[in-house]
Amino acid sequence: MSRKLASIQKIWNLSPIEGADRIELAHVLGWQCVVNKGQFQPMDKAIYFEIDSFLPIREAFEFMRASSYKKTDIMGEGFRLRTMKFRGQISQGLLLPLSAFPEIPETAEVGDDMTELLGVRKWEIEERATTGGTVIGTLPYDIPHTDETRVQENPDLIQAFAGLEYYISTKMDGSSHSIGIDDDSFHVTGHNYEYKDDGSSSFFNLVKERGYQAKMEDFMMKEGLKTLTIQGELCAPGIQQNRLRLTKPEWYVFTIRENGKRVGLNRMLKICEELEMVHVPIEEVDIDLPSKYPTVESLLTRADGDYPNGGKKEGIVIRPTEPIFSPLISASLSMKVVSNKYLLKNES
Repeated sequence: MSRKLASIQKIWNLSPIEGADRIELAHVLGWQCVVNKGQFQPMDKAIYFEIDSFLPIREAFEFMRASSYKKTDIMGEGFRLRTMKFRGQISQGLLLPLSAFPEIPETAEVGDDMTELLGVRKWEIEERATTGGTVIGTLPYDIPHTDETRVQENPDLIQAFAGLEYYISTKMDGSSHSIGIDDDSFHVTGHNYEYKDDGSSSFFNLVKERGYQAKMEDFMMKEGLKTLTIQGELCAPGIQQNRLRLTKPEWYVFTIRENGKRVGLNRMLKICEELEMVHVPIEEVDIDLPSKYPTVESLLTRADGDYPNGGKKEGIVIRPTEPIFSPLISASLSMKVVSNKYLLKNES
């Protein structure tokens, strides 16, 4: 499911900020945004832009120029939305009146996606040479994008875990990379592209050094598999400021797909052990998530922490121990919770 970076949403509550006369907090979905006092009323409809959005140059966004203007060779010019803090309050995203965007049709309803209509794109950090390589194509058919839905985007996901056995894993702060074998060939990819084995991809070099292709081929033959995809986070010096304080690259597996289907937790751990691969740390296994963490706020508190040898932990990922399809996200039930303490310390 593509991410709604810009959408029409209803402001379900407004709350004051202590000591602030001109600003207040507006609550949308599971997010909170700082807005001008009196700009909105409870239950108003507004256009909501999520953090990580890259907004185009237009008059409605010009008030952000001093704080958010960016220009890169890849993204061009625009305004990057990130987590900010005003008067001690977290602000995540941007709320503006529908009247600021005349191209939005009068028939638009709450939840409608306005991302493409308003020219909003996801902010992308340009890959460094340490994680890139020579691009030879987009992602193969059995290697999906690894973006997880943030709990604030869809708070109803919490209740979707009611009665289910779930697990919480550490969200490793690195760069998403995958390897896969299908009827075509052996594939090595980053988050968006497949790479060529020409010595310029540090991840491809790591895969070769550890003999992953041969191990996977042997495993597939033994198990009678037609396809096998393994996805993980590459963490290393030079990647995302190396907040894990690693001295050499490591790849942490978080998803395995056999014949196109994601496997459960125990199967993933077993395969990692057999293939001698490192998996993401498993922090917790329990039953009935909403009975323990009933709100977005409780999960945000749960997401806080530190890496064993490094700085603030990026957050956590929550999944059922056995994959279950969720109509809320049109995919297997899963969500991420990014620590606000991490965002405030590390976003720039």
